[in-house]
Amino acid sequence: MSAVRHRLLAAAVTVPLLAGALGACGYGSQAKKDTAAGVAPKGPKTDGLDAVKIGYFGNVTHATPMVDRQKGFIQKELGGTAVKPYIFNAGPSEIEALNAGTIDIGWIGPSPAINGYTKSQGANLKIIGGSASSGVSLVVNPDKVKSLKDLKGTRIATPQKGNTQDVALLNYLAEKGYKVDAETGKGDVSVLRQDNKEIPATFKQGGLDGAWVPEPTASKLVAEGGKVLLDEKKLWKDGKFVITNIVVSQKFLKEHPKAVEAVLRGSVKTNTWIKGHPGEAAKAINTSLADPKVAGQSLPEKVLTPAFKNVEVTDDPLASTLKAEAQHAVKAGLLEKPNLTGIYDLTLLNKVLKAEGRPQLSAAGLGAQ
Repeated sequence: MSAVRHRLLAAAVTVPLLAGALGACGYGSQAKKDTAAGVAPKGPKTDGLDAVKIGYFGNVTHATPMVDRQKGFIQKELGGTAVKPYIFNAGPSEIEALNAGTIDIGWIGPSPAINGYTKSQGANLKIIGGSASSGVSLVVNPDKVKSLKDLKGTRIATPQKGNTQDVALLNYLAEKGYKVDAETGKGDVSVLRQDNKEIPATFKQGGLDGAWVPEPTASKLVAEGGKVLLDEKKLWKDGKFVITNIVVSQKFLKEHPKAVEAVLRGSVKTNTWIKGHPGEAAKAINTSLADPKVAGQSLPEKVLTPAFKNVEVTDDPLASTLKAEAQHAVKAGLLEKPNLTGIYDLTLLNKVLKAEGRPQLSAAGLGAQ
């Protein structure tokens, strides 16, 4: 892979984080370490470990760990082994932390996971489960853009060059016959790459005609008078596509499978609880967001409610969609064809699901070899 393309995909962030949207630290910031709220460690240690170090973003699309921060399902499964959360502001820094052993397990999106796996030639991580689907929209100024046929000549923002939403927009525009240079963003449609925290203000000031962004930024733009012109889930089979995965370092997976299994059991239980208690789950996310160690500010109801509604928690990693997203990046010229064989190891997740009497999940041919 060329150095330029390495840098582009290295910058890829699954979803721009909410802390950035609220004006906290920018991309590439170091993780913030804290202690989990809610449930305290109690009972025998799992795999003899004092703690499991878990990374995630302070974001609605990381709903599973954000809710679990308050409810403590994962901590209950780990018993006397403490959950040690690390809050990240960018996918690349989370991958670096995983590689360095600063964290053991992380919630992260497809682009950083693909990049981390390919750059290490398949040696550093495994995707071991899913966490969230959907939650991405094209929001426009309705006075300037009336329909999808009106995109020529417009200025559309994405959070970062080469990130998951940037690739999705470039792929969509190419399919509709628009020509855009992936490197510069110039063409029939001007693709402007801005930090997520800047997009709502630029949109409000009239510097953008729209943005292809994840939640809660999409709902923030709607609150500023924007209109959802396209919900990305309409472009995918059954309306599902991966936005957040669970990854683990291969070293930790090999040495501490019982701890990994416990985290997955807790994740599955958290997702089940979220689906059964959506109102309480949204409040739990906002409580986590208000924590100074996460974002330091909660979301207003008019943003939180639609943002949470637009994200679907899921245990399924939706492997076929990750494969498609990688192909979109290749078509856009942002990634040379990657070898993703073995990026998934769903053995422990399927063990957990089997114990729950639930169907097994597929790695779409990209499973452990």
